[in-house]
Amino acid sequence: MSRTLLRGAQVITMAPDRPDAEHLDILIDGDRIAAIGENIEASGAEVIDFSGRIVLPGLVNAHLHTWQTALRSAGADWTLMEYFTHLHGECVGHYTPADMHISNLAGALNQINCGTTTVGDWCHNALSPEHADAAVEGLVQAGIRAVFLHGTPYRSPETPHPLAEIDRLLDGPVREHALLTLGMALQGPQYSSPEIAVADFRAGADRGLVVSMHQSGGELSPGWEAVRASGLFSSRTNVVHGADLPGAWIEMLVEAGVTFTTTPENELGQGHGTPVTGALLRLGAAPSLGTDIDTAVPGKVLTAARIALAHQRSLDHAAYRETTGMHASTASVTARQALAWATVEGAKALGLADRVGRIEAGMQADLVAVDARALNLWPAHDPIATVLHADIANIEAVLVAGIWRKRDHALLAPGLDELRDQLRASGQRLLRGIGKVRSHA
Repeated sequence: MSRTLLRGAQVITMAPDRPDAEHLDILIDGDRIAAIGENIEASGAEVIDFSGRIVLPGLVNAHLHTWQTALRSAGADWTLMEYFTHLHGECVGHYTPADMHISNLAGALNQINCGTTTVGDWCHNALSPEHADAAVEGLVQAGIRAVFLHGTPYRSPETPHPLAEIDRLLDGPVREHALLTLGMALQGPQYSSPEIAVADFRAGADRGLVVSMHQSGGELSPGWEAVRASGLFSSRTNVVHGADLPGAWIEMLVEAGVTFTTTPENELGQGHGTPVTGALLRLGAAPSLGTDIDTAVPGKVLTAARIALAHQRSLDHAAYRETTGMHASTASVTARQALAWATVEGAKALGLADRVGRIEAGMQADLVAVDARALNLWPAHDPIATVLHADIANIEAVLVAGIWRKRDHALLAPGLDELRDQLRASGQRLLRGIGKVRSHA
């Protein structure tokens, strides 16, 4: 197996027992990190000088509807209700397997370009096995690590998740690829009857799968209590958004090990409610991050981290002034916490904490190199803050399972011009199914 030695970089390991950043060498052997330390000697390894760069764990986008990539920016001004009407009410049925493939391929490549090495692909438009397989193939072709969260368009609350399809994917299309794992994008408990919600949760637990679900604002449906009474909330449960969940429910879910994923830019812009970040932090927990929909917001996890951090600080500053009449003397949330939401917490939410999210010997070699010499980042006095300030142009290199997917600021993917043409054609055809924007397509 090939070995690579990265020298000269400042390394952010995100390990709890190490400094925020340190000058370390990283030895990569095949798809894993073999060692980290100072002045590592590795005979026969390719040595790469990363002086002036900051190396960090690959970012984790824990919630992305990658199948919507071809509709980028079409819903930038939609409210949440308009999104449901135009996207889920008018557009989803027009998707072909080819549309699923090109969106997932282009969307996954964009994630890599932005420094994301792992994505939670919340695919709730698997209209058929062919649609699901095409979406999976797009992820595989891009070379990203992914949890393929299988889902369907919104259906009757009395209709269970198609378990035959889950088992088919487990036995074939997903199991065949080392970078993919399977999860379930559940409709319940918010949008399923209590009986169906319990059955779907139990099916996920029986298969050892992460089950993920949406919840935004409004009163909780009876399905939540049914799942709680059945003892099915666990560390394999992921709640997306969680906006306006009652405090007692958040506390109970955190105690059960449930993870939360906030998508702050979209939640604030479309009207989901107040992001759950603060409620989690007060309980000693933390969110993971997603970008949700390219239809409305850019797919950059670092942007999500900055927005989540700034929004929570704003709420905390306002509360402090309201209570004391004074300005706070220290920040309530740190940059390191925000970076953890985009790495460690994302890995935990997707059930991959033993593989990704930290730079340690034995972990997968999913790494990102940020060129801190760029004018917008230099001088990089605080490496963690520098990473949070980075943009796509600063993401110099990306490794997924020890394979370079971006190098020297360029994606290592063939046929990008043809891909762009296919993505545009798919988007233009799909937009004709959305009445609100038909006249502008």
